[in-house]
Amino acid sequence: MAGDKVTLSFEIQSDAEAFLEEMAAKYEMPDRDKALRALLDYAIQDGDQDEIFGEIRCLRCDD
Repeated sequence: MAGDKVTLSFEIQSDAEAFLEEMAAKYEMPDRDKALRALLDYAIQDGDQDEIFGEIRCLRCDD
């Protein structure tokens, strides 16, 4: 097990959960938790924080 892990509880929409499940299966990851950690690792290491967080995106908001 690489690195210490903590258990968190948070809410996401069902389509986001389905996306994590799909990516975990597609890339042969053990579970959706690993898929989420991969996204976070990308954001921390390679992602452009302004690009990721500077623009408000909402797939479920009314225009």
